[in-house]
Formats: sequence, C-alpha cells, structure tokens
Amino acid sequence: MANLESRRLQRADALDALRGFAILTMVLSGLVPRGTLPAWMYHAQIPPPDHVHNPGLPGIAWVDLVFPFFLFALGAAIPFALSSRLAAGHSRARIVGHVLLRGMLLLTFAVYIPHVDPWRIDESPSAGTWLLALLAFALMFPALCRLPVDWPARRIVATRLIGWGGAAALVAGVWYIGTGRLEWPCHSWTGLLTNINRIAERSDIIIVVLANVAVLGALVWLCTQHNPAARIAVMLALLGLRLAHDQPGWVKTLWDFHPIPRLYQLYFLQYLMIVLPGTIAGDLVRAWQRTKTSGTFPAEWPRGRLAAIAATGLLLNVFALCGLQARWLPWATPTGCLLLIAVGLLLVRRTASPLGHLISRLFRWGAVWLIIGLIFEPYEGGIKKDRATVSYYLVTSGLACYALAFFATMIDGLRLRGWFSVLIDNGQNPMIAYLGVRNLLPPLMVPTGLEALLVRLTPTPWLGVLRAFFKTTLLAYCVRLFTRLRCYWRT
Repeated sequence: MANLESRRLQRADALDALRGFAILTMVLSGLVPRGTLPAWMYHAQIPPPDHVHNPGLPGIAWVDLVFPFFLFALGAAIPFALSSRLAAGHSRARIVGHVLLRGMLLLTFAVYIPHVDPWRIDESPSAGTWLLALLAFALMFPALCRLPVDWPARRIVATRLIGWGGAAALVAGVWYIGTGRLEWPCHSWTGLLTNINRIAERSDIIIVVLANVAVLGALVWLCTQHNPAARIAVMLALLGLRLAHDQPGWVKTLWDFHPIPRLYQLYFLQYLMIVLPGTIAGDLVRAWQRTKTSGTFPAEWPRGRLAAIAATGLLLNVFALCGLQARWLPWATPTGCLLLIAVGLLLVRRTASPLGHLISRLFRWGAVWLIIGLIFEPYEGGIKKDRATVSYYLVTSGLACYALAFFATMIDGLRLRGWFSVLIDNGQNPMIAYLGVRNLLPPLMVPTGLEALLVRLTPTPWLGVLRAFFKTTLLAYCVRLFTRLRCYWRT
C-alpha cells in the first residue's frame, strides 16, 4: 500500500507545468534572433546589438527568469523523490548513494551535450554530421530511459552499456581520437585530474549547476525534512559565505578550492538560495496532495475569485520584471509589488480547503522571498543574473512561488488542465527538450529544407520571434509524444 500511495502522489501537475514552462522558455530564449530586438528580449547583462557582457548593467528580463524557475522546480521535486524512497523503506545511506549517482549522471550529461553539438563537431554541418547528432540523441534513450521494473538485471545492464558505451565511443571518435590532447595511458592521479579537466573544458554550465545544487539540495532536505527553519539557516550560511569569500581566511580558501573548476565551484552552490525555497514549496504541494485524497472538504473559492488569484500571481511576475528592467526605482517597483502582494494576500485569506491552504501559503512564502529580495536590490549595484546577485536569488524565488500558485490555481482550482497539458508533458521530460533543441530539431529541419523555408518566410526580427515560437512548439510536441509513449529520461 505504501508503494501504491507513493506512486499516486508522485506527480504534481502544477509543478510539472512550471518545469515545462521553464524548459520551453529556455529553449525559446536560445532561438530568438540576436542583435535586432529590444533589450528586454535578451539577458539583461548581454544587451543588443553586440551582446557583449556588461556586468555593471542592472536589471532582469524574462529570459533571466527561466533558469531560476527551473531550479525552483528542481527543489520542489526533491520532497517527492526522496519521500517516496523513504516510504518504500530505503535506508538513508541508500538514498544518499542514489543522490550522488544522480549528480554523477547530470555531470556526465553536462559534458556530453557540448561534445555532440553538431556545430561543434563541424562548423558547417554535413549530412554525416546531422546523422551523428541524431545518433547522439538516440543513444540517450538506452542510457537514461526509465526501464521496466520487471526486466531482468542482465537486460538492464546490457541496455545501459549500449547507451553509455555508444555515447563514450561517439565522443571519443568525434572529438578526441588523434588530437593528442589527453594524457593516455594515465599513470597518476595528477594525470587523471588533468584529463578530466581537459574533457570538462567543454561542459554545459546550466546542467553543471543543476548537478551541484541537486546533490546538496537533496542532502540538505534529508537532514531538515521536518524543519524548514533549518533550511533557512543554511541559506543564511550561504549568504555568510557570499559576504566573506573575498576576505583573507578559511572561507576564501574554501571558496577558491575547485580542483575541477568546470564541474564544481562553491560559487555554484549559491543557487541553493533558489533550490531551498523550492523545497519548502515542494513540501507544501506534497502535503496538499496527501490531504486532498483523504476526505471531503468545503468547496474552493468561487471561480471569479480563483481567476483573480491567478491573475494576481501572473501580474506580480510581469510587473516586477518590467519594473526591475526599466529601473522604476527606488519607489515605483517596490510600492507596486507591495500593493499587488497585499491584494493577493486579501484574495487568499479565509479558506478551509486543502488547495486554498496551499495557494495561501505559496502567496505568503512568495511575499517573504520577494520583499527580502527587493530590500537587497540596491546591494551589489542592482539586481543582475550575470553574475547573480543576492537580490536575484530571492526575487526570482518569490516570483517562482507566485508562478507555481498561478499554475495550481489554473490547473487544480479552475480545472483547466487541458490548457497546460503540453507544459505538463514537457515538465515530465525536460532533458529531452534540452538536448532535442540541438540534436533533434536541426538534424530534422536543416537537411529537409524546412529551416531554410522558415528563414525565407520570416525575414524580419519579430517574424524571427514567430519562427522561434514555431520551432519551440514543434519541439514541445515531439517531447509530448515521447512522454505519452512513457519514454522518460531519468538523470
């Protein structure tokens, strides 16, 4: 019965929708034409037309929300993943082993992605290059797919060997054979570390950060399962490291220790200030899912009130983004956010239903993170993603809370799941979308002439955005097909 209960509680549609929204907007941001659109269409610190990084330029755009939203969703999924293992009777030592294995898989995936990028294999990809890119995509199915539990162990091992063995052979064949860049054979730990650093020179920084915070975030949750206040204490410790890292002493020594800098830096763990708020939200969602099936409860708020709650959560995201990017400071942005927060808190008060309690608590936690983040906004020269400021971590955590509340209200309150089904399906399979934008779409679209046709039909900058939407939608439905076929990549 425990296993059945854990499987039934495994998925949260609102959380999947948030993750799906994050991954698809991440894809979209990479497809938007460069250099020709308003600054708010790009990372705030990499403005058009030259897209040269300007670390002194404050503000955030919509593009700067997609990664923290994904991190927040990662954190919110931790209570689901680890609680189900605890309910199944797994020891904490076994769970720690699983967490470390997951981190290694993510780091391996992070190194794999740029090595099989078709434009890195060949700056002018040929038909053979596109076939290699498709092969690299296909090999991740035996490597990462969730396999049937009734398969014999030998078949599972053979399948994994096909996937990872083929992937290793492909990377070696495409990139390293004959280059002389690796020390082989490797006779010492120093030589091994040198080889790892050389291989890791080409790694996907987004997945590397995910791997680092996924491991430590899960370990922190295991130690603070019933004590969210302890997680806030960890966040304060991270803030202390941030403030002291450039002063002489043990903190600076710890901060500067990174034997494999492309795969681990203490700086990466600052993103736990987004993941840990996500775990608190995940605890709330999981508690709601457990409660909603255990009895009969009073009806939710009227549909008009639910619509107003959803609109407030959405409007908070839009207004905060516009205000911080346009620099409506020092008063307009904080004042407007405080007014919207007050409206939201009025709308979510007085509820006796499980969903109402969930939305109310998400609004309250969102207010905490957003208000503290706005207080920190002037610090470090204003909010920035590159390099991320303390304000960025906290503001985006608050906005992610409101985004999750929006999806919960729309999907579970207003019963509009069908409107968000594509996001939900992509949220259950985000890594397929992440690799598919490089290794699935271009190999299918470029050789067939579809890419050239789209470019001819969309010659202007804003039509180029329409092209990016079309390609993102096409990829989203490809991922949806894999999800419906129950082909899940698990890292």
